[in-house]
Amino acid sequence: MSTTFTEQDQLTLRTAAWGAVFLMSAAGAAGSAHKAATEGSIALTSATGSIGHILAKAPKGVKYGKTVAALADQVLPALTASMTLLKQHDPAEADNFRRTVHVAVEAATRPQHGTPSPTMTEMARKITEALDAA
Repeated sequence: MSTTFTEQDQLTLRTAAWGAVFLMSAAGAAGSAHKAATEGSIALTSATGSIGHILAKAPKGVKYGKTVAALADQVLPALTASMTLLKQHDPAEADNFRRTVHVAVEAATRPQHGTPSPTMTEMARKITEALDAA
C-alpha cells in the first residue's frame, strides 16, 4: 500500500463500502438479499490498490442497527467522510474507492430479474449522492 491509513481511517472506509453493500441488500430484500450481499461482497474483495487491501475484509465490531434507517444513518455519512479523507490523502485512491463502491452497488443489483426495483434504484441514488457530497 502506498498510502498509510490509521486504524480509524480503515474502519471508516470499511464501514462505508461494506455498509453500502448491506444497504443494497436490505433494499433488495423482496428479491434475494443474500445474493445481492454476495455479489456486492465479491466486488469489494476484488478491489485493487490501497483500497483493495483495506476492503479485503469486512469491518469487525460495527453495530449497524436494527433498521435500514439506522444503517443508512451510519453508512451514508461514512461514504462522504471516506471520500473526503481519500481526496486529502490520495486522490487516485478516492477515484478507486468511488468506482469500487459503484461496482459493488451495481453487482448487488444483478440478482434482480429485469430492471432493479424502485427501492434498489433509490438506495443506489442515495449512495451515489453520499459519495458525491465530499
